[in-house]
Amino acid sequence: MEEINYWIWISKIKSLGSVKIQKLLEIYKEPKKIFELKKQNLLKLQWLTEKNINEILDIRYRKNLEKEKNKLKKQNVSLITIKDTEYPINLQQIYDKPICLYVKGNKENLNQFSLGMIGCRENSSYGKQVAETIAKSLVKNNIITISGLAKGIDSISHKATILANGKTIAVIGSGLDFIYPYENINLANEIIKRGGTIISEYPLGTKPSKLNFPARNRIISGISSGIIVIEAKKKSGTMITVDFALEQGKNVFTVPRKYNKYKFRRNK
Repeated sequence: MEEINYWIWISKIKSLGSVKIQKLLEIYKEPKKIFELKKQNLLKLQWLTEKNINEILDIRYRKNLEKEKNKLKKQNVSLITIKDTEYPINLQQIYDKPICLYVKGNKENLNQFSLGMIGCRENSSYGKQVAETIAKSLVKNNIITISGLAKGIDSISHKATILANGKTIAVIGSGLDFIYPYENINLANEIIKRGGTIISEYPLGTKPSKLNFPARNRIISGISSGIIVIEAKKKSGTMITVDFALEQGKNVFTVPRKYNKYKFRRNK
């Protein structure tokens, strides 16, 4: 079995999480050796739960790996692992970095200077205007934009980047064959067509899940050199991304809210 098949296998084990997989790789160096472990070997690793061990040994995760590898090729999806030189340098620095990245489009974008653009789904007209203006300015300065392909500010940022002939990266919380929201399928295709990139840590076939979206936010901030908050509610996915960015030591920029209480005039 090819090495890529073992990486596909380990990326499918949901209960492990990236930190535990990193610990396993520190000990065994490659997923093939983890794949070959017996139950008695796994029981010696006291930090693995019973569920972890059962899923590592579960035959369901070991089936059809060759078929899944061929599916990646058919859909023009690349798999970048934590051991590959193509793996984003910025992302390599974070604590809970994803072990695998499923990538569609231009892989070179992942190691270029970039800034995340994030905000609420129910944006205001002011937020839209600001996001479009910032995206256009970033493109003029050869900066790649990153966002989450969600409704609202995310979509606006991606579209504005494309309209300005720039490149954008979309990080999604599902497999690359399940673009969400579904109305953004055309936008996703346009991102690829215009030299951009769509990435996910989830294998093909992974459907959108509420639990996946907060996790994908750490990738948005992790790849970028900083994030720009356009609009956000106090309790929102945007603020989760801000928390990740601060933990990762990234710069966080915010846009002042529109304030119309007073009319200002220039002094003569």
